Amino acid sequence: MTVFSAPEVIGHRGAGRGTASGYRENSAESYLAAIGAGAHWVEIDVRRTADDALVIHHDEALPDGRPIADLPVEACREAGLLRLDEAFAAIPLCAGVDVDVKSVMEDAVDPPERRTTALLLPALRREAERRRAAAGCERVFVCSFDPAVLLAVREGAPEIPLAWMPFVRNPLDQAVAGAAGLGCALVAIDARSFGLAGEPARPGRREVAYTVGVAHRAGLEIVTWCPDPVDAARFADAGVDAVVADDVPGVVAALKADARR
Repeated sequence: MTVFSAPEVIGHRGAGRGTASGYRENSAESYLAAIGAGAHWVEIDVRRTADDALVIHHDEALPDGRPIADLPVEACREAGLLRLDEAFAAIPLCAGVDVDVKSVMEDAVDPPERRTTALLLPALRREAERRRAAAGCERVFVCSFDPAVLLAVREGAPEIPLAWMPFVRNPLDQAVAGAAGLGCALVAIDARSFGLAGEPARPGRREVAYTVGVAHRAGLEIVTWCPDPVDAARFADAGVDAVVADDVPGVVAALKADARR
């Protein structure tokens, strides 16, 4: 299964984390700004609430410290969070959606039907079909740090591509081998794991092109998050398939300039 026409740009939380872009992250305005700046995809962060709704928020708690998992959906809406259905509706069908699923500790003990992935699956299947029908190709994929999420999505919606995000600064060996072992179509690699421009070489760390080559031979596409424009172009030269970007205009410009050389 091929997901990307490499290299593609994914707007991180919309137009980037925080408000550096001028937009609140994970907001409808931020999603539109990312697509307007040239992103092909938008990344959204999904969490469950105390009353089993799904809302869009990266962190486990609101800025005032209240955990999302302890709040009813109405309190989340009052704090400005979108529901999942609102986020899907806000992202034009011309764009793909990278659904980053944030599981909660209670998923380990709550009844199966209350767990984050079980709540997500019906909406996920509908949205994947809606975007597939509009684009004629896969325009939804699921990524997560939690391999249990990926296994549950593979069982409940096997047609949807999966990406494993091992952890921050993940070792490349385990990232690629782990994603292949989990049966993923994609592996999501922290840009810092590759080594950023100007950093000294790390003993034992493979070249980016070598890592990409092994991943591709394993049937994996590589998504990297979140390089600056210089590293985004360098990684694209090495064959990385997609870049999750905080600086969407800068990364789009760098990739276009690199393609012209």
